[in-house]
Amino acid sequence: MKNEHRKERISSFEDLEAWQMARRLVNAIYVLTRLSKVSGDFRLCSQVQAAAVSIMSNIAEGFERTHLQEKIQFYNVARASAGEVRSLLYVLSDNFAEAAAEAERLRDEVTRVGKLVTGLLNSTVRRRGIAARGIVALLSTISYLLTSICSHLR
Repeated sequence: MKNEHRKERISSFEDLEAWQMARRLVNAIYVLTRLSKVSGDFRLCSQVQAAAVSIMSNIAEGFERTHLQEKIQFYNVARASAGEVRSLLYVLSDNFAEAAAEAERLRDEVTRVGKLVTGLLNSTVRRRGIAARGIVALLSTISYLLTSICSHLR
């Protein structure tokens, strides 16, 4: 009965809900920035596209890292990029009336992505704490064994 509620194992970044949502967000950002008037603001379009891609890419890269501190760094960058996208969507909605409704919808979506990334980040930070406690326990055991060995040699 216990196994019924067990979550499926995540084996690649493509399995992460955060990455999947970030991918959909990237596609929606590209559609939004292709609107006729919006597409004329090349700098803004490029910046919001790059920030959205950064969320998706940093989730993937963080997942693929083996060192917990590196994972934390990449998830932090993804979360910061989510904030950048949200901010840029305000610029879009403030300056392009035809994009305002979609920009507002995408702000809600990027907020959800940011919350999922925060979950990844918090989970990784907890694992780092567990790993550190494990190392301390291992070192304590090694120290005890060495002390025992040395006392028998005397």
